Amino acid sequence: MNYKLQGLEIQSQLEMESLDNSSIHEFEDESLFTPGAEAQKTHSMQAVGECSFSRGSQASGDKVWRNICRSIKTVVFSTKLNLLMPFGPLAIFVYKLTGHNGWVFFLSLLGITPLAERLGYATEQLAFYTGATVGGLLNATFGNATELIISIYALKRGMLRVVQQSLLGSILSNMLLVLGCAFFSGGLVFHEKEQVFNKATAVVNSGLLLMAVMGLLFPAVLHYTHTEVHFGKSELALSRFSSCIMLVAYAMYLFFQLKSQKNLYVPLNEEVSQNEENSDDDEAPEISKWESIIWLSIMTAWISILSEYLVNAIEGASVAWNLPVAFISVILLPIVGNAAEHASAIMFAMKDKLDISLGVAIGSSTQISMFGIPFCVVVGWIMGRPMDLNFQLFETATLFITVLVVAFMLQDGTSNYFKGLMLILCYLIVAASFFVHVDPSPADETQSKT
Repeated sequence: MNYKLQGLEIQSQLEMESLDNSSIHEFEDESLFTPGAEAQKTHSMQAVGECSFSRGSQASGDKVWRNICRSIKTVVFSTKLNLLMPFGPLAIFVYKLTGHNGWVFFLSLLGITPLAERLGYATEQLAFYTGATVGGLLNATFGNATELIISIYALKRGMLRVVQQSLLGSILSNMLLVLGCAFFSGGLVFHEKEQVFNKATAVVNSGLLLMAVMGLLFPAVLHYTHTEVHFGKSELALSRFSSCIMLVAYAMYLFFQLKSQKNLYVPLNEEVSQNEENSDDDEAPEISKWESIIWLSIMTAWISILSEYLVNAIEGASVAWNLPVAFISVILLPIVGNAAEHASAIMFAMKDKLDISLGVAIGSSTQISMFGIPFCVVVGWIMGRPMDLNFQLFETATLFITVLVVAFMLQDGTSNYFKGLMLILCYLIVAASFFVHVDPSPADETQSKT
């Protein structure tokens, strides 16, 4: 009886399975030959695909916006100096509304200051991705981009003396004020010892600065001794030739610094064991390569716009404030371009990284003297402007004495707060000298030649 029941159960199971299989085959056959079912199946697959695509595009869009917000937060809101950024648009507004050159110059000066610092930041971030050689070239190009942009706008307006004096003022500011503040602040923090730095770096940079003085000195001497072969032409031709030589020398200096003699630029106070321990603590880029390029373009464009208003307001500000144009060009304008260098040099000196502070201050002066000034002469040559290396006797003598004083301070490879104080006091003497210095007019120069 049990066997019969089991046989009936097995038979019934087989019949049920056959019915299920037949129904499945019928459904599959129907789906193969029924257009409505096929359309429903295709529509469902399309709906799933569209849903996944919309979700993917929404996710990618959210990721893009998150990256944009992160980049803006990192670049714009990471330093308190950026609180000065609104003064740039305010300068344009004041110019359109009142045309008061004094206020336009002052507000433009404030507005460009954080932009110059952020421009240096974007250049440093991009250098993480380009390597040492290209990074050095980027630093040479954009490290003093603010001064060069202002100089190019002044060249376009034919304000050659503003170009010369602003570049000269940047060199003096870096060598005396920036380096002096670095020595002074580092000496106060580490007053129990003398800070040391690599003399090789100082010797090479001092030699380049003396070469720049030579390039500026000979056209001035040729001018004031009236010994030109062709009056008014030999001086300009010598300046252009010397500028090309100085650019070649600076290119070779970059090669020497980055390729041939890397060991000369290793800081003395960092031993190999310390470098190995701190290898994991090296700085990493905070923004991506393309973000660095985009921010570099934005900052350069905005500085270019404000520089036009700044240059156009220099002469009016001189009249409104009763200040010599020489004082504005040599003392006030370099404050904009050297804001980043000033802060960085002090910060590294207070961390006992004096080699970096020295590289920031003296390296920037070398870039301007061996790259910035010759570059402006070549650009003026292309524009048809008679930009030369004759910086007049007063300015050339000031630069020559400054280079000698700084070279003397650096010769022993040590630093303390008293050396820094002396450099700061020397800068105050230079500032006072240009405060009472009146630039000779072209009519006065013509009368002196005759």
